[in-house]
Amino acid sequence: MIFICHLNFTEQGAKAIKDVVKRHEASKALAKKLGGRIVCAYVTTGQYDAISIVEMPNGDAMAKYSATLAARGFVRTTTVRGFTPEEFGKLVADIK
Repeated sequence: MIFICHLNFTEQGAKAIKDVVKRHEASKALAKKLGGRIVCAYVTTGQYDAISIVEMPNGDAMAKYSATLAARGFVRTTTVRGFTPEEFGKLVADIK
């Protein structure tokens, strides 16, 4: 399952901004521990400070990943499920 995570730094995360690479490595290790992986990640400008595409085996693993990130105190996340056009096409194929 693919998830898109929109992340914003907390005040604590902004104060420790120089550690962003170290925190990204810790996030990759967490995803792997939960049976997933970070497909890609970007620090961005605009509404969100960062965006990552995360592949997880199920929604429970993703919820644990997001909760763990929040508990660490450096970011707040907004996560949505992502579907490929083909996956979505199968989901809506029988809509009349």
